[in-house]
Amino acid sequence: MSARRLVSFVAILFVCFGGCAPRTTGPGDGDGTCDPDAPECGAGLVCAAVFGADARCLAPVIIRGHVLALVDDSPIEGALVQAVDVNGAAVGTTAATDADGAYELTVPAVRGDEGEPLEGVYTLRVQAAGSQEFPTAIRPALPLDATTAVTSEDEDPWVIENALTTVKLIALLGDTSALGSISGSIDAEKNAGILVVAETTDGALTGFSNGEGGYTIFNVPAGSYTVRGFAAGVQITATNVSLEAGEDATGIDLSESDNPLNTVSGNVQIVNAPGGSATSVVLAVESTFVDASARGAVPPGLRVGDIAGAFTLEEVPDGRYVVLAAFENDGLVRDPDQTIGGTAIVRIELPDPDAGNVLAISEGFKVTGASATVSPGSDGPEEISTATPLFEWEDDSSEDGYDIRVLDAFGNEVWTERIDSVSGSETVTLLYAGPPLEPGIFYQFRVTSFRDKNDVETAISITEDLKGVFFLASGSSVE
Repeated sequence: MSARRLVSFVAILFVCFGGCAPRTTGPGDGDGTCDPDAPECGAGLVCAAVFGADARCLAPVIIRGHVLALVDDSPIEGALVQAVDVNGAAVGTTAATDADGAYELTVPAVRGDEGEPLEGVYTLRVQAAGSQEFPTAIRPALPLDATTAVTSEDEDPWVIENALTTVKLIALLGDTSALGSISGSIDAEKNAGILVVAETTDGALTGFSNGEGGYTIFNVPAGSYTVRGFAAGVQITATNVSLEAGEDATGIDLSESDNPLNTVSGNVQIVNAPGGSATSVVLAVESTFVDASARGAVPPGLRVGDIAGAFTLEEVPDGRYVVLAAFENDGLVRDPDQTIGGTAIVRIELPDPDAGNVLAISEGFKVTGASATVSPGSDGPEEISTATPLFEWEDDSSEDGYDIRVLDAFGNEVWTERIDSVSGSETVTLLYAGPPLEPGIFYQFRVTSFRDKNDVETAISITEDLKGVFFLASGSSVE
């Protein structure tokens, strides 16, 4: 199995089914005030920030849940679980799941007068041997709000436990018995939540550092790798490592570099987009980029939003990146007509060989309105019960036909189809007729409309990068 195939970029969405109402009363004063820089609290208590007052020793806020296999809900032991904040930085403690797939994390939260959580929003990152990491591009992790934590009695922990704290992982394809791992720590002032990338000649694998700067990259085939760290505001010196089959390489530590950080600027032009007025731009690490799906891993902080024209990304570490505009679900997409300027994939190197640490991308990014995805996956990853789903999307009245592609969770193209122009309906449908779908694997369908003028085909619209995601329910027939 190639390392590129192991780059992950899909994830499951959950709904809070109950137990999510905030509690208005909370634990008592604990052991009194404390110093967050040198906390000395009693057993079972943490030094917590209190809104409008000194920090106090209070019962902790805990995220409690399970990591399971998506295909059959079986527990996954030894999965690493970390909470991150809205900026992608690791916070609180790190946990490894037990034999039941259970984990428990302590996370920071601003408290009220009675110790109740007033502020704190987190998402989860999960990695495990033999499974895709979570989250990835089209499997976003939904936010957990500290104000939903509940407690039973004074001095008992505040607990966040609901459907969102159960994470279901997708098993890697093929034999994983010869895969190893790379682990170490990051010696830098900013060392939490760093995207760590193990690069080889045919792709890359990724992991994230925890709150203490430790990291593990699972599912690494035998070979030679360059290990790099990426996050806004920090330069990490790369190091090299070679693995034998099944080897767990430890002590692969990364240190901070004093190289100057970089600035990237450019311009987005939004045209023919009545439903969208602003978009975002992200930098994906080039070695993780999969051309078939046009996705890659985006380091924490290398995103700028609310863009309708000029944009600037600051404090960007050295490296090679793919610049992606309108990648997120905002009703907009990169214009698929690659016969005009501003539509090609843009790759950059930092520092730039000519411009140094300040790179201005000369060609603008042309962004247009997306074709609407109707089903499945119009609002997020959708569970289906049939192995022959019916795809439905908004009709593009000016088209001469449609190209439909189905990709699996690993970026492999599993089915393509072309259909002629459709008229007289607001939507278009097509029944899947490709290879059998596998339960426990995520898929995505994408549709491109085209115009044929004088025997020259031109793409005119496409469905959004992160919609049209679906997975076959466990136990469904694949015949």
